[in-house]
Amino acid sequence: MSAAPSPVHISLPKAGLLAGMAAYTMWGFFPVYFKVIAAVDPVEILAHRVVWSLPFGLLVLLLRGQIAQTMTALRDWAKVKWLAVAGAVIALNWGVYIWAVQAERIFEASLGYYINPLLYVLVGVVFLGETLNRLQLVAVALAAIGVGVLTVAGGVFPWVSLVLAGSFTVYGVIRKQVDIGAMPGLFIEIVVLFLPALAYLIWLANAGGMAFWQGDAGLDALILFAGPLTVLPLLCFAIAARKLPLSMLGFLQFIGPTLQFCCGLYYGEAFTTAHAICFVFIWSAVAVFMFALRKPRVAQIA
Repeated sequence: MSAAPSPVHISLPKAGLLAGMAAYTMWGFFPVYFKVIAAVDPVEILAHRVVWSLPFGLLVLLLRGQIAQTMTALRDWAKVKWLAVAGAVIALNWGVYIWAVQAERIFEASLGYYINPLLYVLVGVVFLGETLNRLQLVAVALAAIGVGVLTVAGGVFPWVSLVLAGSFTVYGVIRKQVDIGAMPGLFIEIVVLFLPALAYLIWLANAGGMAFWQGDAGLDALILFAGPLTVLPLLCFAIAARKLPLSMLGFLQFIGPTLQFCCGLYYGEAFTTAHAICFVFIWSAVAVFMFALRKPRVAQIA
């Protein structure tokens, strides 16, 4: 009888790696969801994402036995303060992204999430004491040139890309620094946003401008699905943010914008020469960035 095979040891923090891959894959297909419900105003969609995330998030807390941990965190003003900031930042990110998809600017949204990993590197160097080698400097420079080309040749400042990249970087840094579990932290962020979102929906309903609950059962179901669709990837991201270094989060994030870019092609958005030149620089930056991480980062997190 042959001996049992030796167990395979995975050098990466497996839970964080799998959670990060799941989060970015779900985010990569978000344009499909927002295109399907394109008849709904972006601000209303944003409010529904918050409101319907609350009951789903509470269910997840109950299933994970984290109610007590969440209540303890709610009594810690320092944590609540920072999670409130994180909630405001991620709400900005959501709103701009929804608008960009519906305004046929998926390529710009995709560009923002290609830039985001490089911002993670810069933040890691400036604030967290991580090292930046020459190849990573080259990657950052290439990305900057790409954005500059799009701004000059395209004639439009890529504010969508920069707002999405900057806001998600800030969110990731805050969540990495706040000492709280992934789901309790996310739930507190939702709680902070809940009342303003609910108030807006009530006002919208009274004004007769709400798309929800107007007799279209299919659309209503899709809007309700915004809850789990919001919580699940953010929960996976929060887990990954606490278990992986920022540089590895940046590496995984290339999954999301690549899928978003493919969505932009699928929906037939205009892909100009300026876009093409910009993305050549961005993809070159990505290649250099990945090569720079190849050996030293694996050794660091083994």
